[in-house]
Amino acid sequence: MAEGSNRRSASIEDYVRAIYGLEERGEDVTNTSLATRLEVSPSSASGMVTKLAQQGLVEHVPYRGIELTGEGRSLARSVLRRHRLIESYLVSELGYTWDEVHAEADLLEHVVSDLLVARIATKLGDPVRDPHGDPIPAVDGSVEEVSTKLLDDLPAGAVGDIVRVWDTDPELLRYLTDRAIGLGERIEVVERQPFGGSIVVRVGQPPEATTHALGREIAQALSVSPR
Repeated sequence: MAEGSNRRSASIEDYVRAIYGLEERGEDVTNTSLATRLEVSPSSASGMVTKLAQQGLVEHVPYRGIELTGEGRSLARSVLRRHRLIESYLVSELGYTWDEVHAEADLLEHVVSDLLVARIATKLGDPVRDPHGDPIPAVDGSVEEVSTKLLDDLPAGAVGDIVRVWDTDPELLRYLTDRAIGLGERIEVVERQPFGGSIVVRVGQPPEATTHALGREIAQALSVSPR
């Protein structure tokens, strides 16, 4: 993992983290998708990708777009470790809610020292998941993999537990909170309405479970560990 004294610029760290995030979702990594994710112009994204390639952090793979090299992946996981530990600390120790922490962690991940990150990890008992269920890379860069499926991919009748929320949009997270749809909750797909309609789910343990009709945006943001 990268040491504080040898860190890359904040912009480079943001880009490798964004590329890693797109790869995690199984999405194509292109200048256009990066520009959208980072809210910059395609020309800015293209220029930075060229810079990353020159530094050996990414490579262009024919028909597959942009991919992180081993060094780039190690850097991305180092940044993610800082980001996700900061999110965890803000929720656990400072009373933040899960819809408030992403923007704060975006700012802090570039300036905290390695010593502070290590102290945070120790204080929290070396967690392996952050408040959104995202895996926290270990010091050696390894990541605990869990077999999951997006809610959007589950058939009617499927039952599982919510283990990850991919979207960090505060409004979406507050929407889920207001309906008690959170990590660890049992979720059952009751019905998939035709023609791209809502997915009707039952959340919680019977008989207290509540029924919701969720749109595709939310169904694609929730990862479920099937039972």
